Amino acid sequence: MTEHLLVALNDRQREAVTLGPVSALILAGAGSGKTRVLTTRIAWLIHNGLVSPQGILAVTFTNKAAREMLTRLSAMLPINTRGMWIGTFHGLCNRFLKTHHREANLPAMFQILDAADQLAVIKRLLKQMNVDEQKYPARQVQAYINGAKEEGLRADRMEAYDRHSEKLREIFAEYDAQCQREGVVDFAELLLRCHEMLGRDSVLRRHYQERFRYILVDEFQDTSRLQYSWLKLLAGPTNAVFAVGDDDQSIYAFRGARADNMQDFQRDFNVQHVIKLEQNYRSHSNILEAANAIIAHNKNRLGKNLWTAEGQGEPIRLFDAYNDQDEAAFIVDEVKALAAEGVALSQIAVLYRSNAQSRVLEHALFSAGISYRVYGGLRFFERAEIKHALAYLRLVANPDDDTALLRVINFPARGIGARSLEQLQEAARGQEGSLWQAAQTAGGKVAAFTTLIKSMQESCNGLPLPEMVAAVIQMSGLKQHYLTEKEGADRIANLDELVNAAITFVNENDADSLVDFLTFASLEAGEHQADPGHDALQLMTVHAAKGLEFHTVFISGLEEGLFPHEQSMIEHEGLEEERRLMYVAVTRARRRLYLSHAQSRMLHGQVRYNIPSRFLDEIPQALLKRLNARVPSQAMQTGGGMPSISMPWRIGEGVRHPKFGQGVILAYEGGSDARVQVNFRDAGTKWLALEYAKLEKL
Repeated sequence: MTEHLLVALNDRQREAVTLGPVSALILAGAGSGKTRVLTTRIAWLIHNGLVSPQGILAVTFTNKAAREMLTRLSAMLPINTRGMWIGTFHGLCNRFLKTHHREANLPAMFQILDAADQLAVIKRLLKQMNVDEQKYPARQVQAYINGAKEEGLRADRMEAYDRHSEKLREIFAEYDAQCQREGVVDFAELLLRCHEMLGRDSVLRRHYQERFRYILVDEFQDTSRLQYSWLKLLAGPTNAVFAVGDDDQSIYAFRGARADNMQDFQRDFNVQHVIKLEQNYRSHSNILEAANAIIAHNKNRLGKNLWTAEGQGEPIRLFDAYNDQDEAAFIVDEVKALAAEGVALSQIAVLYRSNAQSRVLEHALFSAGISYRVYGGLRFFERAEIKHALAYLRLVANPDDDTALLRVINFPARGIGARSLEQLQEAARGQEGSLWQAAQTAGGKVAAFTTLIKSMQESCNGLPLPEMVAAVIQMSGLKQHYLTEKEGADRIANLDELVNAAITFVNENDADSLVDFLTFASLEAGEHQADPGHDALQLMTVHAAKGLEFHTVFISGLEEGLFPHEQSMIEHEGLEEERRLMYVAVTRARRRLYLSHAQSRMLHGQVRYNIPSRFLDEIPQALLKRLNARVPSQAMQTGGGMPSISMPWRIGEGVRHPKFGQGVILAYEGGSDARVQVNFRDAGTKWLALEYAKLEKL
């Protein structure tokens, strides 16, 4: 009777779909057809009369996934899916609160604050409370509030260790009160308030437990502590929870995702059925064998082994580049060759660990005239922090640039409000001059801003272009500002990369002019980002690539300290998450996979010499085809020659020094002043120039 639903499934998929009314954990490997299993499970339950469409609750992590599930269901069954509870955590909680707005103490037409709206509310509140935004930046307060809510905590449950944390708690409490008065909720509030209601109202909780006999959860490895707690409240003693996930693809710990929820689920729900979906329908076996070998080095995993019936496929190509520009040039050449073979640009992806890496790649693509699109993010010269830095540089070059002045006169915040700007603009119109000219006769905080720009001009006088860029970034306060942001490290890395862009500009153009550099930045910002719908190469971080697949994938920057990221060496289980990230990157490729690393790379305005990522050592060598490094062009030979020291150490590796004791390798810098940076346990961080030879491996 239901065979038409099951005919396209393999044995393990069929086993998962046809389970009875029991809770189960489905370990779905990359490309194993988990969406098909989830959707077919719902269709099978409804078709067999085990549940009505209204008795299903299905949770996805994106609206796109929810829409796809509903579309597939409509094709499988002659039912109206419109009223079904299938959606994201936030979408379902919003629906719940709309239905029970009185019990939730919310107006019927309550509004949801997006991130920008929430930040505006916080800024307004800080002003009302006379809080110094220099000490309590609005973005920092926003991160504090959202982080607390995502852990299921209100202000009265937040610990206060000192006056600063006590003040944050006070702001949090007043923020909640303000939102309540205005009848608005932020995204984190949707889930928290829904969870609180289910926790305290046993009648309401029992109603939904009896209604949703079957609960299905996609991407279970990405659930947070609060999301899992919400699911437990909805699941009564007899409900069947069908959790689909892959602990090897848990890469969102920075967003609160908790892979341990999968082990907790098995215990809390007495799960007797753990079904592994290991047959991959995406990639050739060489790619899967590499992914399996890499992830096998992680200890805390439930374990599975991907396989395919698609055949061995091509070997994985490994390129050892002279430097990051050589790496980018190699990728451009290979992309051209692939396009000549008939592979669409949209089916080629270049992945990188850090957003800042895109700058060198974008420049190479721009120069080669290859159309590209940055997926899930902005091109380098369009990123807010870069536009801010360029605005300051434009004012150094030409203070009469009104657009640049308006962009940064109050960024970072220096207390110049809308009224002050209106007065300044009125004065400029009256004088028939620029805002800068009008600012010369202003006082207070506007005068302080003009003094800052004049100081920048004086400091930059006579400096080489890269040093000028670095000085303006530092004096502007941009770096200090982004230190307060939850994800400010990426923005700071981009600002450092702007210095590298200046170095590259000088080397390639034999020019040291700030005006010429600003023209170059404007041109690169305005060209070659493909319009939606046009064939274009895909650039993205590995995080952004999750859930996608491509004919060909390039994974660039496979060096110790970059991928795996140096921060992972000091974080609990950080290296295991980096390895999961590498596993995700590898399994995006269907037919061809390129891996590349650079012997040297510009980082923070200086040449750093690297050793290949440990992940390359974890791939069986028989799977790799090594491509010979090419003789670098003169334009690529920047930052000095190769270091005169041998480097047998790995970043993150333990070493011993006869004078300073035990430590960990942090970085290398080469050239005529070759040196090694080591974090010593008892002596702190030191750069060793001549004494590097005394280091011994632990």
